[in-house]
Amino acid sequence: MAYIAAMILFIIALSGLSNQETARRGNWFGISGMVIALLATVLGVVSKNYVELMLALVVGGSIGLVVAKRVQMTAMPELIASLHSLIGLAAVMVGYANFADSAATHTGVALTIHDIETYLGVLIGAVTFSGSVVAFGKLSGRIGSKPLTLPGRHLFNLGLLVAVIFLGYLFVAQSAAGGGMLPLSIMALIALVFGVHMVMAIGGADMPVVISMLNSYSGWAAAVTGFMLNNDLLIVTGALVGSSGAILSYIMCQAMNRKFLSVIAGGFGGSKSKAVAVDDSEQGEVITINANETAELLLDAKEVMIIPGYGMAVAKAQLVVAELTSALTAKGVNVRFGIHPVAGRMPGQMNILLAEAKIPYDIVFELDEVNEDFPQVDVSLVIGANDIVNPSALDNPDSPIAGMPVLECWKGKTSIVLKRSMATGYAGVQNPLFFKDNTRMLFGDAKETLTAVVGAL
Repeated sequence: MAYIAAMILFIIALSGLSNQETARRGNWFGISGMVIALLATVLGVVSKNYVELMLALVVGGSIGLVVAKRVQMTAMPELIASLHSLIGLAAVMVGYANFADSAATHTGVALTIHDIETYLGVLIGAVTFSGSVVAFGKLSGRIGSKPLTLPGRHLFNLGLLVAVIFLGYLFVAQSAAGGGMLPLSIMALIALVFGVHMVMAIGGADMPVVISMLNSYSGWAAAVTGFMLNNDLLIVTGALVGSSGAILSYIMCQAMNRKFLSVIAGGFGGSKSKAVAVDDSEQGEVITINANETAELLLDAKEVMIIPGYGMAVAKAQLVVAELTSALTAKGVNVRFGIHPVAGRMPGQMNILLAEAKIPYDIVFELDEVNEDFPQVDVSLVIGANDIVNPSALDNPDSPIAGMPVLECWKGKTSIVLKRSMATGYAGVQNPLFFKDNTRMLFGDAKETLTAVVGAL
């Protein structure tokens, strides 16, 4: 009964998280479901070794609490990637422990099914673990954001897949005779290599999709672990996480005009390795602007569109943005926010920041809701965004982000871009928007420059 209650709470949590207004309540439903699940497992399933279990819960819970309190919002994508890696590692360890369990008495078809569950658990877990570690490295800047496009990489992946299938056959056959550890271990190494290669081949602009994809993988790893442990709650919870992560990845790929399989195979520009080198040079002179001039343009405007990006998160400027929004609204300016599906480094990161600053939800819009309105926009305020407002996505077929829908702010009267420097975005390509005649560059830390703009207003 406790497991059923937890399942229902998890489903309600997902429903709540699908909407900004109910997200906080959805979080509490998820927390409640997990507390019930833990208590039911500890009190109803575990029958010994309570001291070790409680010690593990205290240590793990303390680490989680400390990390969550210390992590900055800008580092939230890296935190999520690291948590995905732990789920994958747990699945691998449970798979090995399950295989080595001398108390298991499976025979015949039951043994074959059990071996397949173990094999899949280790396989998905290892891919999730190594892929998440690489994703963490890319998101934190420890690994370059450009895709690693090895010659013949697709044939290499196909070879790994064939090897995994063959080793699976050997594992099932040898397990029936009392062996199987060698093919299982070789497969785990292959899965680790595949996870590294898969994420390394995905470009920086695809990283939000990678995060949701790895989220899906971690869910399926948990579901397979549930089958190994004969735990219904773990099966259902893993299926919920796996399916929701897959759906989110698909939705984001649709919004970016990309095929999910092509992203996994190589990411943006995977077949155009020279595009980055061609695109990353400056393309003219830029026109700079100061805080007072920015304030004048904003005061003269009737329609203002604010486009936040990862730079806003780095500068921690969301509270100043909220103050600016209130000041403009009080003066009769219609202010709206345009959010790109892949703004930031993970799905929904900009929405989270705006919610933290208590920006009204009814003025926050998705790309497809506002893109046609830019010709009527007087001032577009681009705060730390780059790739999501890059015209080359539409007019340069050789660009690594070619075909990705972007917020077409250059069609408005004036675009003001807040950046620290002329550095390229996460996809590693220069942005022609910066050099257009109706674009003004406001250089500096976004929090400091916007504070000056608010003061000027």
